[in-house]
Amino acid sequence: MAVNKDKNGYTFFFAILMVVIVGASLAAVSVGLKPKQDKNLEIKKKMDILNALKVKEINGSDTLPISRMNAEALYAANVLVDECLVLDARGNVIPGVVAFDVDIKQQFRDKTRPEEDRQYPLFVASIDGSKKYVIPVVGSGLWGPIWGYVAIDEDKSTIFGATFDHKTETPGLGAEIKQSFFYEQYESESISENGVYKTIKVVKDGSGKEPNNFKVDGITGGTITSKGVEEMVDRTLQVYVKYFNK
Repeated sequence: MAVNKDKNGYTFFFAILMVVIVGASLAAVSVGLKPKQDKNLEIKKKMDILNALKVKEINGSDTLPISRMNAEALYAANVLVDECLVLDARGNVIPGVVAFDVDIKQQFRDKTRPEEDRQYPLFVASIDGSKKYVIPVVGSGLWGPIWGYVAIDEDKSTIFGATFDHKTETPGLGAEIKQSFFYEQYESESISENGVYKTIKVVKDGSGKEPNNFKVDGITGGTITSKGVEEMVDRTLQVYVKYFNK
């Protein structure tokens, strides 16, 4: 018997069939690509940690920046994986948790999870024979999430390097937190004085240009995102100073 394609029933059936086929196809593609997506996220995370450590690849007389091609080898050569650890909100070590596996972005998004139950990874590296400690930070900008990594020097007080990034901040304004002129201001600033934690303020009066005064200059027109960086760095580093003091 011939199918009457002019009936509404046929149209609905055909639409439902196409939705099922397309949905199943997209789901299959997503499942198939997930290992590659996870691998790309892993490499990007390693790149961010290495950038905070200011690691470069030396190839003869050339100095090459961190890339997806060299990130894994440089991470293995500089990060002391066996010494990386995870802290609780009181600065105590949580045994049995792998630092690289902790998703601080997911924890920050989970508003049902109390702050005191969050986990704080600490990555330990050896750069030119000197130990460095890399701290991941996450917070909110004007339009969406912001995050970064802050590397602390061997004295456990001085910032060695930093890098910040964002998802949806405005180009030329809040998005400038990922530019070197902003994050390099954090280098050589201290996070504590005589063992007491000190907030690094983001200011707009130009006083952030003075070294070692617990201040950095904010971004003109990007005040909310700049203060978001201040908040996430301040909230997070307090936990690690508790650990360093021990």
